[in-house]
Amino acid sequence: MTAAVNRPIVVGQMLGLAETGTVVTSGGFGPGDVVLQVRVAPIEGAAVLARAAADRLQGMDPIVLEAARAALDRPGISVVEPALLAAELDVKALHDPTEGGLAAGLHEMAYAAGVRIRIEREAVLWFEPGTSVCQALGADPWSTLASGTLLAVFPAEAVATALAAFAEQGHRVAVIGTTGLGAGVIDTDGDPIPWPERDEVARLL
Repeated sequence: MTAAVNRPIVVGQMLGLAETGTVVTSGGFGPGDVVLQVRVAPIEGAAVLARAAADRLQGMDPIVLEAARAALDRPGISVVEPALLAAELDVKALHDPTEGGLAAGLHEMAYAAGVRIRIEREAVLWFEPGTSVCQALGADPWSTLASGTLLAVFPAEAVATALAAFAEQGHRVAVIGTTGLGAGVIDTDGDPIPWPERDEVARLL
């Protein structure tokens, strides 16, 4: 109970049972594995910011702004299809980064697995209308609500097959990192990618 909630809120929850060994966790990998990003980011953050902060985005290209506003439908935020496909392959771990964006999602995986993730920044797949909105508002796209993106970790020998399978089904995919001993998330220069204290959408709105 909290006085801060002053209007009705509907909360939905789904629970189920799974056979032992059939659940793909976010931390089921170790050093020497490879991190794939399936689908672009930030999708949901782009839509939320474009709608809720429209008064601060009047100088943006209207076509780009409309693409950001429509992002919940195009490209959409469901990762069910690529996640099910990954589960049929030799995937070790899956995670759908949401609050805190890609940065938080990667840190959550690294923490769950007890390893360090090294990211190639230039390989990350960005949703250009989303990054444009972030730039206009002074937001960090790494820390912006990233629903619609899937992070998948595969053993090195399974990466080529996984890339081909995702591409065949029409999913944008890229190898963005590797895993090793240690903790946290760094880039290829050894610089840390910070775990955001707060999602950029929450900070701005």
